Formats: sequence, structure tokens, C-alpha cells
Amino acid sequence: MAQVPSPTIRARRLRRELRRLRDRTGRTAEEVAKILGWHRTKIIRLEQGHSRVMPKDMPPLLDLYEATESERESLTALLRQSRQKGWWSAYGDVLPDNYVGFEAEATSISTFESLYVPGLLQTEEYVRAIVRAGRSTADQDEADRVVAARLARKALLSRDVPPSLWVVLDEAVLRRVVGGSAVMRAQLARLVEACEMPTVEIQVLPFTAGAHAAMGGAFTLLSYDDPVLDPTVVYLSNDTSTLLLEESRQVARYRLMFDHLRAKALDPDQSADLLSRAAAEVPD
Repeated sequence: MAQVPSPTIRARRLRRELRRLRDRTGRTAEEVAKILGWHRTKIIRLEQGHSRVMPKDMPPLLDLYEATESERESLTALLRQSRQKGWWSAYGDVLPDNYVGFEAEATSISTFESLYVPGLLQTEEYVRAIVRAGRSTADQDEADRVVAARLARKALLSRDVPPSLWVVLDEAVLRRVVGGSAVMRAQLARLVEACEMPTVEIQVLPFTAGAHAAMGGAFTLLSYDDPVLDPTVVYLSNDTSTLLLEESRQVARYRLMFDHLRAKALDPDQSADLLSRAAAEVPD
């Protein structure tokens, strides 16, 4: 599967480029809005992603920012790409915010999980067990859509140039029997198989490691081919909310946390051994 441009990433890049051009003019967001006769918060909302950049917004902005011809062509292309729909738009009711759009073009994914096997490595029956437990009021139709969406995400690991995936799992993920013994054994076997994939690294953070840097919960770092155009983002989530962090200071903090987790976790070979033992130890 070939990688296709993510409209989520293109929309973010467009916002960042518009901010760069405004900064170049030395004008504040309020000044630009006043000159164009817009509401004073419109520019801020566009640059922060709270509002979409509309085609009619571009000509006056580019004129005011004195954009060069090449800048106009580049930003017009970004606008067009940002308005396309990714495959995940069909599952907007069951997928978390824009996360899949950010994940779709990542070249490196680093994730710590304390409760679940990461979505990209889940088996279908494991997904169904999680959906049944977490969405007790969902009808069969909704449950099937959640499962289909999560399974569709896994195509990311089969594309022509897959992202590197580095996973640190709390040992609790291995020990909590989800979906019954057979489902859990199959899921752990899938993790053992994933350890052999050239673009996947799995480390287990054992109980014996004690307190660690991520006691607050799971997080994911998403990095991209060009860190200047597309800086790394951090994604946090729980059952009721999601949060995307982009500030360099916040990203640096979570990158350091992930480094600490890797240092405390078992190495990949030891982790694969523990995964195999855990599969054999799943109670009947």
C-alpha cells in the first residue's frame, strides 16, 4: 500500500505557513483581521486549527502577506489537499478526533501503553472484547464500525514504506486477560510475531521496574519525515477526552519520558521472551 498525503497533516502545515507569512509582515493577528474586515479572532482561530481555512480566505491573505508566486502555488496546493477526505472520515463517529490523520503520515511512532495493546497491534477478537467492555450501550452496528475502523488502521504497517513503531508496554497489559484465555493467548502470540518485524520494536516495562516516568498514563509521539515542516506531536487520550500537544517544550518533555521508559524496560529480546512466557501462563 502506497502512502497518500494526509489532509490532517496538510491542514496543519497550511496553518503553520500562514502564521510564518504573517510573522514576516510584522503584523499581529488582530491587525490582519481589522485590515481584512474580519472578526478579530478569526486569524487566531485559523492559525490554531479551531476553524478551517476556506478557499475564499486565501487570496486576501496571500495578497496582504505579499506571498511570492511559488508560495502562492505551494499554499494553494496545501489548501486543496487539506480539503480532501482521508479514508478515516468514513469512521468519524467512532475514531478519536484527528489522531488517525496525524498517524497516517507519521514516519516514526513511539508509544507507551499501560492498559491496552496498542491499536496497530491488536487482533480482531481483542478489539471486539475491548469494544464490548468499553461501549456497553453500543448496538452491534456501532461495535462493528469500531472494529472495522481499528482494523483499517493496521494497513499502515503494510504500506510500501511503513513507519517505525516503538512500543513500551507496561507488564499489566500482558497480565490482564481481555476477552478470555483464547483471545489473550492469540493477542500475545501476535505481539511475539510483531517482535520479528523489521520496523517494530517492543519493550516490556516489568512490574519490578517500580515507579516510572509515565505513571500518569499512556501517550504517543508522532514524528514526520521533515521535522521543520511537520514537527513532532504528542497524543494523549482516555475514555472521555483526547489531547494533542504541539509546543516544543511539551514534546521535549514527553520525548524524555519515553527515553526514560525505554531505559527502565526490558530490552527487545528479553521482552519477546517475557511475551512468550506470558502467553503460556494465561490461566484457563
